Amino acid sequence: MARRIVKGFGGIFLNRTNLMAVICILSFVAGVAYTKAGRPTPLFNTTVTESDADTQTSLNETEIKIEPEQPIAEGITNPDVSPMPGKTAEKPDSNKTKNEQSGQWHTVRMRVTGYCPCSKCCGKYADGITACGHKIRPGDTFVAADRRYSFGTEMVIEGYNNGQPIKVLDRGGAIRGNKLDVFFHTHKEALQWGVKYINVKVRSK
Repeated sequence: MARRIVKGFGGIFLNRTNLMAVICILSFVAGVAYTKAGRPTPLFNTTVTESDADTQTSLNETEIKIEPEQPIAEGITNPDVSPMPGKTAEKPDSNKTKNEQSGQWHTVRMRVTGYCPCSKCCGKYADGITACGHKIRPGDTFVAADRRYSFGTEMVIEGYNNGQPIKVLDRGGAIRGNKLDVFFHTHKEALQWGVKYINVKVRSK
């Protein structure tokens, strides 16, 4: 009778021990499961990574579709861009305007006298060389003018040199303002010309 009781208690003791072991194992498993629950599983990592990759790919495709603004070619005005407030349109270069106007002809009323390289006309300067250093040659046609007209300035004088342009190559002590002396090779030709008041075309330089 006593043995059975002992065995009974022993069986109860063993069952309780087994039960406690099972509880410990379940508690450990639950703890591990709880710990892992706060961390993403490998499958979840893969899903998130793929989602992020799809999002990044979509962004990249969007960036590729956006084309950079094309620069405006130099010298071409963009009609869509208005001047900034307080800014004015670029003014034309005055030097450029002057250059465009140079070379044009204008007419000046002048007193034109004939002269030759003799001592009566040129005095002590009757050496056959003009004020600019030009050595007179047969057939030369040119004019002596005021200093306002630089050497090389072209003029057209009606009735002289068949109306073809001639150049300013000489000066004269009495030549001031709108006065000219046209050159002839002989004193007789100069006298025949005499003095004339005529319109003279002058090319701007």
